[in-house]
Amino acid sequence: MTVNPSDVKAWYTEQMMSRTREALERNGFQSFITRTKEEALQKALSIIPVKATVGVGGSVTIREIGLIQALTERGDTVVQHWNEALSKSQLRAILKQELNSDVFLCSANAVTEDGRLVNMDGTGNRVASMIFGPQKVVVVAGKNKIVKNLDEALERVKNIAAPMNSKRLNNGNNPCTKTGVCTDCNSEFRICKVTTIIERRPTLTDFSVILVGEELGF
Repeated sequence: MTVNPSDVKAWYTEQMMSRTREALERNGFQSFITRTKEEALQKALSIIPVKATVGVGGSVTIREIGLIQALTERGDTVVQHWNEALSKSQLRAILKQELNSDVFLCSANAVTEDGRLVNMDGTGNRVASMIFGPQKVVVVAGKNKIVKNLDEALERVKNIAAPMNSKRLNNGNNPCTKTGVCTDCNSEFRICKVTTIIERRPTLTDFSVILVGEELGF
């Protein structure tokens, strides 16, 4: 009997996420599997303390699952820097607030099946907050972010995440914004400046990773 193709795809995704979750757990990260963005939203709300001060990185994923709105409606204090009208001094002040928040929310550019989180930043605020500062970090990552190993992670970061995020930020002077392919550019607006590989949970940080069986973010 032939199996429904959609069932096969769902099975494959579950197996991939299960391997990744187990590896993340071995590396000290609290890890969860959710099938939909709605499930991911409820899981995130369940592990974020009520009335917390929550910093948000520049994450499309966090916004796609509706987490900012849900936290605001719940009464949490949400600190985010997505406002083009901010001056440089205002932006820096908000980024510092995010770094000192009770909980920091973000996604990852890539999550490897052996349990590592790989990210690349232009300013470095997101990766800094993931490593040290907030008492708790919550990462939400769609299935499209999961890769086999570190080589695939770096390839994904440079040739998938970086060009699309550069386009999202309207960094028109970046070569990848025009071609969709990473080059070792010297653009002022280059977003490939700081690369981090989190091998294990940082010692003083409560760290949770929510894997989602849908494509989210870039």
